[in-house]
Amino acid sequence: MHILIIGAAGMIGRKLTARLLAEGAVAGQAISRLTLADVVAPESPAEAGFPVQAVTADLSEAGVAERLIEARPELIYHLAGVVSGEAEENFEKGYRVNLDGTRNLFEAIRLAESDDRYRPRVVFTSSIAVFGAPFPEAIDDEFLQAPLTSYGTQKAMAELLLSDYSRRGFFDGLGIRLPTICIRPGRPNLAASGFFSNILREPLSGKEAVLPVEESVRHWFASPRAAVGFLLHAAGLDLERVGPRRNLSMPGLSATVGEEIEALRRVAGEKIAGLVRREPDPKIARIVEGWPRNFDTRRARDLGFEAETDFEAIVRAHVEDELGGRIGA
Repeated sequence: MHILIIGAAGMIGRKLTARLLAEGAVAGQAISRLTLADVVAPESPAEAGFPVQAVTADLSEAGVAERLIEARPELIYHLAGVVSGEAEENFEKGYRVNLDGTRNLFEAIRLAESDDRYRPRVVFTSSIAVFGAPFPEAIDDEFLQAPLTSYGTQKAMAELLLSDYSRRGFFDGLGIRLPTICIRPGRPNLAASGFFSNILREPLSGKEAVLPVEESVRHWFASPRAAVGFLLHAAGLDLERVGPRRNLSMPGLSATVGEEIEALRRVAGEKIAGLVRREPDPKIARIVEGWPRNFDTRRARDLGFEAETDFEAIVRAHVEDELGGRIGA
């Protein structure tokens, strides 16, 4: 199987690549080739059991999508996008990357000329930002999409495109709405949700972190481990079981910021938890007010998707995967 990962240089893209390289197969099929694409050059592995090509490419530019699918990858992961805070700050860039880039990919697949019919599996990472307040106690798959941010609107539009292109038989698409992924390794990014990870990641490394919202703020979370698991499971899922509704909210857990900090305290101790400094930011608080807090994801769970059920597990996964089991290093 030839796999194309668009957005391969991002955090989830790198972790997905590592799992694919380690396992050498997905959905019960051996990987024959892996293409990694992003606007910055993805890292090529020193060793792999199959050819790996790294490509620097901007999906929103004319002709790029056509070149990326020229070798007809059977499985395409579309992970690329401008994150929430940047999409809100830069309206034009958000729509160009998140909407136009996505449609470029879908159109390139639709218009692909081949002796044999080309119908790849396309797994698209959407977001719970497609929903907007006011919310029920738990958002289920019947709740309407009414986003309150440009980012959420762009993701919702891409979801509709994915459903329609799949309905028309141009590809087999599945959109997975990711919870906020926590704890994100590396440096803080421009996502408005970044503080959810910052207040755990930085203290675990012995650094101070700023909390811009009240501890009562509640949100929906899953770990990077779980996110990669979603993507791998989506590759082999029988889409007949999914039906025409091709976009799913992924499992996760609902927790307050205070519960995050308490999990940090239980795992790492009072001194580490004390590195969280409260500094209210009304702008961030306004954005977060419009975000979902809890989900009923029984449909995704019935289809085999899994995630953590307590926040301590998320903290411990980060310590194991990113810190080698050491805290405060």
